[in-house]
Amino acid sequence: QVQLVESGGGSVQAGGSLRLSCAASGYRYMDMGWFRQAPGKRREGVAAIASERSTRYADSVKGRFTISQDNGKNTLYLQMNSLKPEDTAMYYCAASYFVGDLLTPSEYKYWGQGTQVTVSS
Repeated sequence: QVQLVESGGGSVQAGGSLRLSCAASGYRYMDMGWFRQAPGKRREGVAAIASERSTRYADSVKGRFTISQDNGKNTLYLQMNSLKPEDTAMYYCAASYFVGDLLTPSEYKYWGQGTQVTVSS
C-alpha cells in the first residue's frame, strides 16, 4: 500500500524559503509530483520527477522551486525559494506509475494529505 506523508509547510514572508518533504512508502520507481490548491482554485501541478529522473516545472515556479528525490530515504523534496504571496496554497505530494503528463493531477493515483504554505506580503 502506497503511503505519502507531507511535512515542512508553514508561514513565511515574501522572499523567504521553505523545503517541503514527502515521506513515501510501499512503492518503487513511481513518477512523483508536487501539486497545490489555493481556496477556490483548481489543483495545479507545481513540479514533478519521473521514475527515470527527468523533471518538469510549472512556468510560475521555474527558477524558484527545485524538486529532488532521495531514494535511500524514500523521500521527495520541494525546495521553494523567493516565495510570493501567490504561492500560498495547500501543497500535496502525489505518485503513480506510467504518468503521461507529469503536471496533470488526474494522472496520479496516490495522494498525501497536504501541507499548508502561507506567504505574506
